[in-house]
Amino acid sequence: MKKIILPVALALSVLTTPVMADKIRIATEGAYAPWNFLDDDGKLAGFEIDLGNALCAEAKLDCEFKANEWDSIIPNLIAGNYNAIMAGMSITAERQKKILFSNEYYPVNKSKLATESGTKVDVDNIKGMKIGVQGATVQADWLEKNLGADNTIKSYEKSDQTVAALYGGEVDIVLAGDGAYDEVIAASKGKLVFVGPGYDIGGGIGIGMLKTNTELAGKFNAAIATLKANGTVDTLIKKYFKKGPFYSVTMDSLKDKISALSARVDALEKK
Repeated sequence: MKKIILPVALALSVLTTPVMADKIRIATEGAYAPWNFLDDDGKLAGFEIDLGNALCAEAKLDCEFKANEWDSIIPNLIAGNYNAIMAGMSITAERQKKILFSNEYYPVNKSKLATESGTKVDVDNIKGMKIGVQGATVQADWLEKNLGADNTIKSYEKSDQTVAALYGGEVDIVLAGDGAYDEVIAASKGKLVFVGPGYDIGGGIGIGMLKTNTELAGKFNAAIATLKANGTVDTLIKKYFKKGPFYSVTMDSLKDKISALSARVDALEKK
């Protein structure tokens, strides 16, 4: 009996133990600049593409990025179509019930409101407004829970659709995670502006994986730690976001903190 049971037990252990794929397929949205987007040649580019390639090189993994619509990105991971997700995804308790996250590769930072210049917004008491947001995001959940009772929350499939809705008058204000509207605001030449200090929503940004894929998570965590320590992560944050938050104390990060404090002092003096 032992000669029969042992091979069966070994076979079962192989079937129930996650196996590292030869090629690691990483899903990203491809529509959330500067995190991830399609460049002029239609190729995936952005902060997470550069960082993901650097992480895979450090971990000696053969990786490829694939574009996937945001709403189905977690279901497709769970279905086995991908091995990981890098798509500006905040680490939240709700998502951790479904998937495993790596350590964060982008710190917790403010989600920001944007509107057309001249629109009056009482950020301490927002009522009677139409607020645009990308659906299935931590920002969408936060709006429904905190501002949904007194306002109309309108969800859109993509982040850039919220901006189009703002320009088209469908919504009064829009909310997105850090960096998502920076280039849009700059390109608007004063037509769009940020309002208020922003909100702390969700955790940092991490790589999503299957709960069983602890081996891959370990490899990514080790690579993330190395690239944080050698400055690679900060360099890419600077490249794509032009500012912090950074993982190391730099002159740029100190300047950002001083500027933020100065802005708050100015705002208080005007009240």
